[in-house]
This record gives sequence, C-alpha cells and structure tokens, in this order.
Amino acid sequence: MANNREFLNRRLHSLLGVIPIGIFLIQHLVVNQFATRGEEAFNQAAHFMESLPFRIALEIFVIYLPLLFHAIYGIYIAFTAKNNISRLGFFRNWMFLLQRVTGIITLIFIVWHVWETRVQAAFGAQVNFDMMENILSNPFMFWFYVVGVISAIFHFANGLWSFCVSWGLTVTPRSQQITTYVTLIIFVALSYVAVNTLTAFIS
Repeated sequence: MANNREFLNRRLHSLLGVIPIGIFLIQHLVVNQFATRGEEAFNQAAHFMESLPFRIALEIFVIYLPLLFHAIYGIYIAFTAKNNISRLGFFRNWMFLLQRVTGIITLIFIVWHVWETRVQAAFGAQVNFDMMENILSNPFMFWFYVVGVISAIFHFANGLWSFCVSWGLTVTPRSQQITTYVTLIIFVALSYVAVNTLTAFIS
C-alpha cells in the first residue's frame, strides 16, 4: 500500500514538473524575453499577462498548488535519495545529484523571486521593467538571478529526461541517449534566452 502511494506520488511529482510547471517556465521565459526589445515591449507583455481573465485562479491552481506539491515532495526525494556518485561516477548519477541540488537552489530562488515581485505587487508595487532593472542593477542580485534561473532550467530539462523514462516514453538505451542530447539542447537554448533577458534589463 505504501509502495503504491509512493509510486503514484513520484509519478504525480514528475508529471507536475513538466505539466504545468515546465510549461509555465517556458512561457515565463518567453514573456520576459520581450525585455530585449525595450522597456515598452516588456511592460506591454507584462500588462497582458496581468490582464488575463481568471488570473488569480489560474495562478493558484495551475502554478502555486502544483509547484507547492512538487517542491515539498521534491525536498523529500532530495533528502531521502541514495546517491552513489563516489562509487560509480556515471554520467546519469551526476545528473541525478545535480537534479536534487538544482531543485533546492530553484526553490530558494522562486521563493525570493515571488517575494520580490508577486508579494510586492500585492502591496501596490508595479511589476514592470523598472522593478526588474532596479533589482538586477545590484551585481549580487544579478548573479543570484543567473544562478537561480539556470538552476530552474537545468532542473526542468533534466527532469524532462526522467519524465520520459518514468512514464515509459523512452524505454531503450538508444532512446534514452537521444533524449539526453535533446534535453541538453533544451537546457542550453533556454539558458541562452534567460541570460540574454537578464542582461537586457541592465544594458
């Protein structure tokens, strides 16, 4: 019974990491990319997202609740998982360890980012280009954001590989190897987009 519950929890944890959290990550990166087109373009994109119908309900049920479950169960996995890096050192074992490490970093980053943006918006602050420019003009915060965003992207990309395996989409070693290359490309591409966006706020 307990094994069945853990199996289902891990499946749900994996699914939520891709749908909807992974999709939201990509959407967030795309919207933020408008910063490379200038302040007005970014503010218009941010305003469009703020004006979506049922935005609060969407944020709660599509983002925050799935993210809360994924984070809590992810912490459980991170601190109960048995790593064998020192004994084997295989590539996948390192990916396994990095998945847990980037998960913790991403959680810290998301909590801080939500505090700086969504919580401040609830107190009347404007989430716009100027807000992000003020935050990222601090060198420490800029690099904190770089590390946090890249950790989130790695966690998603590598988690996508695990998702394909755990859901039976990639069964053979060949298909898993191909998926490794695909997810690495996704990681590099999205990381470029993210860093390019961050530098746009301070250039």
